[in-house]
Amino acid sequence: MKAERGRVVAFHYTLTDDHGLLLDSSRGREPLAYLHGYGNIIKGLETALEGREAGFLSTVKVAPADGYGDYNPDAVFEVPRAQFPPEEDIQVGMQVQGENEHGLMSFKVVAVNGQGVVLDANHPMAGKHLNFDVEVLEVRDATAQELSHGHVHAHGHDH
Repeated sequence: MKAERGRVVAFHYTLTDDHGLLLDSSRGREPLAYLHGYGNIIKGLETALEGREAGFLSTVKVAPADGYGDYNPDAVFEVPRAQFPPEEDIQVGMQVQGENEHGLMSFKVVAVNGQGVVLDANHPMAGKHLNFDVEVLEVRDATAQELSHGHVHAHGHDH
């Protein structure tokens, strides 16, 4: 059975950057299962898995535009320190959340000074080439409920 829209694909992956640094892996855990054609994984990886069957092994290089997007320097900005609770100890590297017209967003604190906090709204993997070693373990038809919900229901999950 081939990976195509409306099928569940289960695979193991190891993700590295262009320097070989390990970013993530499903090895030692449950394989990642997703509903193909529904945008549940990054575009570049889903495209590379299109038409693949169980047993497929490959290295897939995903460009930033097909991964988490290009790094946007305009997404780094300073906000007044007064926008945070006074008792909160804001440190570089922290993840903080804020809300805008698009809903809840996450930001990384990249600098703190006396007047403000510099935040980065880019995804941590924005601008990076993503190198996946993938092994497709299973391709199956999705259930009617998975199709109606637009995602996989693992281990009898229901909602």
